Amino acid sequence: MLMASRHSRNGDSDSSFPDLARFFAPRAVAMIGATEDLGKFGGRCMRQMMDFGYKGAIYPVNPRRDEIFGLRCFASVAALPAAPDHVGIVLPAHLVPAALEQCAERGVPFVTVFSSGFGEVGSAQGAADQQRLVDIARAGNIRLMGPNCNGMINFVDGFALTSTATIQGPRRAAGDIGVVSQSGGAGQVNIMWRAQQSGLGISYQVSCGNAADLDLVDYASFMLESEKTKVVLMLAESLADGGRLRMLARRAADLDKPIVMVKVGRSAAGSKAAASHTGAITGADDVCDAALRQMGIVRVSDCNELYETAMLLRQARRPRGHRAAAMSISGGNLVMVADLGASEGIEWPAYTGETTQKLAELLPGFGAATNPTDLTAAAIGQKNAYKDAAETILADPNVDILIPVLTINSANDVRAVAEVSARSDKPMAILWTGCASDDAALTREVLVAEGHAVYRDALPCLKAVQRTMQYAEFRRRLADAPAARPAGIDVEAARLLLEQADGPLSEHRSKALLQHYGLPVTMERLTSSAEAAWQAASHIDGPVALKIQSPDILHKTEAGAIRLGVSGELAVKGAYEEVISAARAYRPDARIEGVLVQEMIADAHEMLVGVSHDATFGPVLALGLGGIYVEVLKDVVFRLAPLTADEAQRALAELRTYKLLEGVRGKAPADMDALIDAIVRISWLTADLGDRIAELDINPLCVLPKGRGARVVDALIVPRRAAG
Repeated sequence: MLMASRHSRNGDSDSSFPDLARFFAPRAVAMIGATEDLGKFGGRCMRQMMDFGYKGAIYPVNPRRDEIFGLRCFASVAALPAAPDHVGIVLPAHLVPAALEQCAERGVPFVTVFSSGFGEVGSAQGAADQQRLVDIARAGNIRLMGPNCNGMINFVDGFALTSTATIQGPRRAAGDIGVVSQSGGAGQVNIMWRAQQSGLGISYQVSCGNAADLDLVDYASFMLESEKTKVVLMLAESLADGGRLRMLARRAADLDKPIVMVKVGRSAAGSKAAASHTGAITGADDVCDAALRQMGIVRVSDCNELYETAMLLRQARRPRGHRAAAMSISGGNLVMVADLGASEGIEWPAYTGETTQKLAELLPGFGAATNPTDLTAAAIGQKNAYKDAAETILADPNVDILIPVLTINSANDVRAVAEVSARSDKPMAILWTGCASDDAALTREVLVAEGHAVYRDALPCLKAVQRTMQYAEFRRRLADAPAARPAGIDVEAARLLLEQADGPLSEHRSKALLQHYGLPVTMERLTSSAEAAWQAASHIDGPVALKIQSPDILHKTEAGAIRLGVSGELAVKGAYEEVISAARAYRPDARIEGVLVQEMIADAHEMLVGVSHDATFGPVLALGLGGIYVEVLKDVVFRLAPLTADEAQRALAELRTYKLLEGVRGKAPADMDALIDAIVRISWLTADLGDRIAELDINPLCVLPKGRGARVVDALIVPRRAAG
């Protein structure tokens, strides 16, 4: 298991990304632990570096050798004729600190530690040994890769510091795909090598291991800034700093260079108990998935999907919507493509009348001028059938992307489709299930190397299309105005309430804080006697609720310290005494602030709005169906703060129960404007004070019918310093 450690995490970090130019393209390199034994890391790294065509100076370091692979060998880093830009260390773990100190004394800026036996072993000693490396590196102004890594490959400049056998033989031409992973085997074989086998070219590849210092985002940042890279593929076993990842994603969006990621670890081995409903329904992977989507990072399921998606995303052309067209001589393939595409959320629009007429004129007698378009077998051998049909369909304003489905076609047909793709201002994903019938040299790999997106199977093709559509939609939204702070927010007053708290805030105190952010709350009064409770109730129209208020009793229902729908003097006074007695019985030492007398809200939609603290991404906003069934239904979406009104609307639309808000079975539609305003305000509370809040739970936020607003009915805020 790879262990990543970082000195900062959560929120937006101020740290910038390092300049890794000399890491990737050093003028001189040293290898501590060099050998000619190809059965050892030191031997393989030396041989690979030399065979890969590196033109700079190479300094083997081994006190027991005078020469390695014809190169002069040195006894120590101190003995080198010049300080190298990059040093690789391949030594037993206990010898690595001394070697790293030598590098620091010589002023080496970059070191890669291949050695294992550090944080990945899972012991306290291993973690301490890894931290020692980090301390030495920082004291010596060294940026460190690893430990427990398999190095890096620079196809652009011809430098490889790695032991992998995937680069043996003639060096492959550099391409436009960057690859970053913690794993060596998965990164260099499952992603890089397979991508190259498919026809894609790689610009840079990194397998960073434990990432004790430099991490995934550092390497990805360098790749994004390189003009040689159009797409960055990432395989992450852990994400240490969500704030820096967010910065990286913003830069990628500015450059229009997509990041495609596999984030493993979707299932959690366990979860700790949470005080609030929000904490109980928040899954780490749910948050990660939502955060990546919000950042514009394209998340996929496995290594194959990484490079399959990159085939289409590396093209500068983006689909303008979610509308696709398909064409083929195979009706069966078209039916399958249409079904799979629909399941992925791809739309198959009808052609315009003009397109339909043109296709009818072009197609053989049995062809169908509908979408998907069946050219029928009669098109085989017709010189321009594929070309003319593809051009006609791509010219249709209802079509955003074309999926030509080829089977066993002539080279002329295949080339015709590829040439139309090259000229079009709309993207094309070519699904080629067979081969060229008359030219064995014309393959999918050849077309991919030329810049086309070509797939063997339908599902990978359609997944790539759908993800490209989603990325394009994200890009279009970048033109939207950024989140603007609503009026009526008093950050300092809210912060003061958090600082004064010596435990979880009771409902009454939580609502007081929320009011500083302009959140509407129910009509209510905190009372300390049965008589005061009745006086409060007499000023509220209709039945009331009575609730115990205590920072030590977070769930009033479990304590039996709540009464609902109470009316009349005797009933209110009796309910007051019952609530106090129930609280004392439930927890005799509880600090009692009083009993809250509150109006009852009827005919409202109950929503949950909450905040929890994610280990990677920091404060996270949760939105969903509220009430007593929230933990059963778990219909919740997550977002990073702050949000615009449009972002809040889109988040709500992702809920399975969203239609309920529009009104069903005679129930009036919810006041969406009020709900969205409340969500935006809570998102700003999350952005401003989320680092001070462990959990925030508004359940329910009652949303009244359209035009009548919303009310916070119950709330719980747990400050981070009170959470333990």
